[in-house]
Amino acid sequence: MITNNNSTQTDETLKVISRAIENCEKKAIKDQLALLNAAEIAHIFNALPAADRPCLFESIPDGLSGEVLLHMSEVAATELADEIDIATLHHATKKMDTADVAELLDEVFDKETADDLLDNMGAGRRQRIELNLSYEEDTAGRLMHTDAITIRSDVTLGTVQRYLQRHDNVPKDTNVLMVVDRDNHFKGALYILNLILHLPDTLVADVMETDWRTISPETPEKEVIRAFEDHDWYSAPVTDENGLFLGRIVVDDVIDSMRDEADHHMLGSVGLDDDEDLFAPILPSVGRRTIWLTLNLLTAFLASWVIGLFEATLDKVVALAVLMPIVASMGGIAGSQTLTLTIRGLAMGQIVSSNTHSLIKKELGIGIINGLLWSLVVAIAAYLWFDIQIAMVIGAALIFNMIAAALAGIIVPLMLHRMKIDPALSGAVILTTVTDVVGFMAFLGLATLFIV
Repeated sequence: MITNNNSTQTDETLKVISRAIENCEKKAIKDQLALLNAAEIAHIFNALPAADRPCLFESIPDGLSGEVLLHMSEVAATELADEIDIATLHHATKKMDTADVAELLDEVFDKETADDLLDNMGAGRRQRIELNLSYEEDTAGRLMHTDAITIRSDVTLGTVQRYLQRHDNVPKDTNVLMVVDRDNHFKGALYILNLILHLPDTLVADVMETDWRTISPETPEKEVIRAFEDHDWYSAPVTDENGLFLGRIVVDDVIDSMRDEADHHMLGSVGLDDDEDLFAPILPSVGRRTIWLTLNLLTAFLASWVIGLFEATLDKVVALAVLMPIVASMGGIAGSQTLTLTIRGLAMGQIVSSNTHSLIKKELGIGIINGLLWSLVVAIAAYLWFDIQIAMVIGAALIFNMIAAALAGIIVPLMLHRMKIDPALSGAVILTTVTDVVGFMAFLGLATLFIV
């Protein structure tokens, strides 16, 4: 169980830093930041108004500023980087891992700044960063670290120990050493713990792990996440089609990707960008939200148009207007349940062409049973409230809408997925339109036929 002491401490730090910024107390700011790691400092930045961030950046402990930019929201980091001179950015990134620098160059810094930073790097470091950037976004090639330590299988553990002792810094999260041949083909991995458990004259070949799965640099990020979950990996080697070792992916980056994916789905479901800055300027924020509000308005007009077709019916039977929200609401909730499960299944790779038909049959069955059950409950309530005719109409309409909601909840995200459109972004809007239109059409249409 994780206690909330750290969260409380960070909140208190935020209050202290906010007061220190107001009073221009730079020493107090530095003293507070010295107690935090990069992720905690980034949390402070994300929680501060944009105008206070440049001043705070100057007080970050030496060696952490680049990591702080990496942990900040993309929009906030980009705006902050625009306010910082190139010399400061160069100093901030010069000791960072190459994969992390590649992420900043691609997502945070503008092209001019990125080119300037690359031009001032050593040839080897620049080549490793450009290797990361050569792969598509959201692939294993972007996640991998190219600074992994490699050894050969024909040396002793004592030789490996002396080799490690000559390194000033061992790459972070190094739990295994990658074993390669003279041509850099991946052969296996050696757990660092073996350096302690076995005698120095033991050959690496005698204790290394050879049954070690590798990842292609073109592998989608979602598949990388799933592989780490399925195999409980702490790190994994990345190799090309010829088996040449390119780098490694560590669980720390996979966890970050999982969090980003969760944020993407949560914010995308309401039409927000997954890097939305809490303190972004008002006008840009309005612009980003207007698109989805406009789309929602158009779908609302469509539902209103359907209701307008039955204006005469509503004039004669006012009770219908009282019950209309029930039909739409029940369908919307039922559809949202199916939609959420389908999007999750697609994200985890559980839904493929071979099981789609079975899944549709299952959700259709659930829709029919739920429709029959809840239509009976609502019909009884409508009968006690109004009369038998209205009860029968709303019961039948609810069955139609629950079935339509179940089908839409699975078919809509499947269609969007095949069209290369993220279902998390637009699935909910389309589903709501379907359940509203079908629900109102069925309810008011049946009322027109059998009551009016």
